[in-house]
This record gives sequence, structure tokens and C-alpha cells, in this order.
Amino acid sequence: MDKILKLLEAMQRGMIRLNIGADGPIVWGRTRFGGCPDVPEGFVWPTFTSDTFYDDTVKPRPLSFLAQFDCGALAAMDPEGLLPRTGILSFFYEMESARWGFDPADAGCGRVYWFDGSQPLAPAPFPHELDEEFRLPRLRVQAKADRSFASWADFAQLHPELDELFEDYAEAHEVMGGSGECSKLLGWPDVIQDNMTLECELVSRGYNLGGLEDFPTHLAAREGAASVENWRLLFQLDSFEMEDFDLNFGDDGALYFYIRTEDLKARRFDRVWVILQCG
Repeated sequence: MDKILKLLEAMQRGMIRLNIGADGPIVWGRTRFGGCPDVPEGFVWPTFTSDTFYDDTVKPRPLSFLAQFDCGALAAMDPEGLLPRTGILSFFYEMESARWGFDPADAGCGRVYWFDGSQPLAPAPFPHELDEEFRLPRLRVQAKADRSFASWADFAQLHPELDELFEDYAEAHEVMGGSGECSKLLGWPDVIQDNMTLECELVSRGYNLGGLEDFPTHLAAREGAASVENWRLLFQLDSFEMEDFDLNFGDDGALYFYIRTEDLKARRFDRVWVILQCG
């Protein structure tokens, strides 16, 4: 177990732990969940063209505004400087079709915008076409710097030679304090099903992973470990319940926004990939 302990320690990543709906006078600049997003003049509300489980009409559907984060106010919680130091980072997702992210056609079901602070921002009204169900209530967000450790799915992808040592990994992960599943910015994702970095890499290359017959095994073997380094979690939003509001992705699942490390450094937030997982 000592070897795995050392590997986990070396692999730890800083994260910003998010408590959505927290009480009290919590102010992180313009950081918040839901409500109307703060956007510059001329902003065009994003849409995603799709049918849904209940409606087979293929049409543009407005994305839901999930959350926005005041980068300057949260900068001290990101000592690596992975996020921008100024402006607002805003996240949207099309909740009616609730795409899973395993199909290249899912591109655009989630969007991220960085408003760098060079223009004034004002709240944008919801589009008329956006159903009330998908207009999320405005909630406070408490943020705290923390550390995170790789889930087994990511650890085994990076170290396939240790694939038979899950029990040792589980013990080591507990010794390190685990991750304490939560919504977060950055860090390691709390994986519910399987590793997602390889999925991001393959789907972004045009492979539909919805069927085993099309799975590119040759690429998976070659790109598996590299994908863990090349793709980073940007934002994880967990399902949660409150007294008068529930947010549920599938069956108590989570939504994950991933981005290539090089694109994060270049602030190419238009290149994110979104995955939904649930139990």
C-alpha cells in the first residue's frame, strides 16, 4: 500500500469545493448558482438542436444557465493559476435533452463563456422558449480551497500495471482522506461510472461510444494514460436537494465539464466537453 500512498500523494490536485445553497452572508463577488447570468451587451443565449425523450421534434433548445464564478474573487483558492484571474466564468447546459456526452453529436449541449472583465455585464433575461422547469433558482455558493485525489477509474487508467490492487488503493485513498464527493471547480472528478478523460479524447476525435462494436480499442490502449494528463476537470456539478428545489442528473448523478490542459491555458473555453454520469 505504501507505493500507492506515494502515488496518490504525488497525484493530488487542488480544487475549489462548492457548497451550493449555503446560508449566511457569503459573498464571492458575482459567484452564484442559477438565476439570470451576468453577460455583456450583445450576448446571444446559446441553444442546442436536439429532440428529447418526451419530444421527438428536432429543434434549437435554449441551454439552462447553471452557475457563474467570479475568477478574481476565487483566485486565492487556485494557487496554480489554472483559472483566469479576472472576469466571470459561466456554465450552461441543455437540460431538456440531457445528453450524456458519448456521441460527437452532443457537441454544444454544454457551453462555457469567459467574460474577461473588459466589458460591463448585466443580467440577461431568460429566453421565452426556456421552460420554467429549466430556469434554475438563484442560490448562494460557498467556496473553499481543498485538495482532491484520483478516483480508482482515473488512477487505474494512469497506472494500469496496478489494476489488481484495488483493495490497496481503496485503503490508501481512505488514509489520504478521500475526496468527499462534492460540486467543485478543478481537481479530480468524483467518478460514478468509468474514467471520462479517455471518453473525452475519443469522442472529440469523432468516435461514437454508444456501442461496443464501434469502440476503437487500438486507440484506447494507446491514449488511455495520456488522456488523464491531457484532459482536466473544469467544473463538476452534483445532484442536490433542498427544501424547495431539487437538481437531479439522471439517478443522483453529476455533470462534468472537461477541457484539454492546453485549451485551459489558452482560455479556449469554447472547447469544453460535457459528460453526464449517474449510478
